[in-house]
This record gives sequence, C-alpha cells and structure tokens, in this order.
Amino acid sequence: MGLSATAFLGFIAGVTILAGLPLGRLRTTAPGLRLLLNGVAVGILVFLVWDVLSAAWEPIDSALGSVHEGNGGLGTAIGYGLIGTVGVGVGLLSLVGYERWMARKVLHATALPHGPGAMTVGELDSRRGVAHWSPARRLALLIAVGIGLHNFAEGLAIGQSAAADEIGLAVMLVIGFGLHNATEGFGIVAPLAAEVDDQSSTPSWGFLLTLGAIGGGPTVIGTILGHGFTSEPVSVAFLTLAAGSLLYVIIQLITVAARARRSDLLAYGVLAGLLAGFVTDAIVTAAGV
Repeated sequence: MGLSATAFLGFIAGVTILAGLPLGRLRTTAPGLRLLLNGVAVGILVFLVWDVLSAAWEPIDSALGSVHEGNGGLGTAIGYGLIGTVGVGVGLLSLVGYERWMARKVLHATALPHGPGAMTVGELDSRRGVAHWSPARRLALLIAVGIGLHNFAEGLAIGQSAAADEIGLAVMLVIGFGLHNATEGFGIVAPLAAEVDDQSSTPSWGFLLTLGAIGGGPTVIGTILGHGFTSEPVSVAFLTLAAGSLLYVIIQLITVAARARRSDLLAYGVLAGLLAGFVTDAIVTAAGV
C-alpha cells in the first residue's frame, strides 16, 4: 500500500477521537454527575494503561520464552525491560516536574503587582499563558499528551501492517483503534465537563480541536513513520512513555474525586469506563484482529 493511502488510514483511525470532544462543553449543576464523569475518565485511562503495558510486555515475554526454551533471548529481554523502565519513569516523573514548574508559574502570575501603573487584566492574561488556565484545562492537556503517545504507537502498528501489504489487518486495526479513540476523546474532556457550572468557562471549539489534534494527530504521524521502518524498541519506548504519563493523570483524577468523599460515584464511573474500554477491545478481537 502506498504512503498516501497509508496516511489516510492513520487519519481515519485518529480523527474518531473528535467524537467524544463535544462533551467537554457539557455544563451541569449536578455535582454527582460531574463526579461520575470523572470516574468514567479514570476507568477509560486505567484500561489504556493495561492496554499499553500489555503491548509493551509482549516482546519481553517472547524473549523470556526463548530463554526458557534454551534459544537465548536474555539480552533482548533485559534490553526491552530497561527501555520499558525508563519509558514509564520518564512518562511519570516528567509530568511531576512539569506540574511543579507550572505551579511556580501560576504563583508568579498571581503575585504580579496590581494598582496604578499595573498591567490590565487582558495584558496579564496574555502573559500568563498556560499558567492562566484552570486546573481542569491543564489536566485535559496532560491527558491529551499521554493519549497522543499511546496513539503514536498504534499508528506505528497500522503503518507497518500497510507497508507489509497486510491490507486486511491494517483496515481492521484502523477500525479497532478508531473505536478506542472515540472513547479516548471523552477521557480527554471529562475534567472540562466536570469543571464548573457557568458558561464563561465553557471551552471553545478551537480549544477542543487542539486537544483532539494533540491526542489523535500522533496516530497519523506514527502511521507514516511505521510505513517506512519497523522498530520494536521504538514501539516499546512510546508505549511505556504513554503508560507513565497516563498513570500520573489517573492519580490526579482520583485526587479530585477524593476531595468530594464520594467513593461510590468514583467506583461506578471507573466500572463504566473499564467496561467501555474492554467492550471496544472485545469487538476488535471478535473481528479477528
């Protein structure tokens, strides 16, 4: 399959992430519903962590199987294990560092002088940039980044299948990943839907599309790169980077839910999110991918 046709497959798989983004504009006066939506996002992300770590573990498991059979493979297993460890560590700890840096930026922005001769509100907002965003918007951005890393690895799989002229497999991967991405879009915007009740904080369509591009765009990039070369270590690296970043986001979302002291709503939402992830995965498996 040619590069342009392969890139189109990646686009189809990635663009479905837009399906869940309009929920980011949802505004509700029901705190319980907001907490439930937060729990659903946690469930979806927990499923994605399981999904990416399972995929990253496959080459390690295969290499360990070769060791057991006496065919070598210990060096490969150790190598992939180190890549995976570094990937999870960088994905998790880099976001810890980012959040601390952002907290300092927010503190500095709120400490700027006011009164005669001070900047206007508009000027202040323009200089604060991301630091002016609400915690929910910054969290949505982090979720989009983590999902984007995950989708890049998925794109590599699509590109490699198309390059090998395994058209049927490539198409089924597109269908499967497209279904997953539809649920991932909701995972990105759930913090926005649960943010506040007033219309002034409703995210713009441009902002939602930007989040969609961050989360779904890497599918296309991975597809194009995967068409040109096959690299299992690169796949492991990006999968584990995604796992680390998603783990950090899950911790943040659970912290938000814990403040409300409604563990029951969190549990219901997590269950619903997990079921959504596994049902889409089951559909893909039943289709023969």
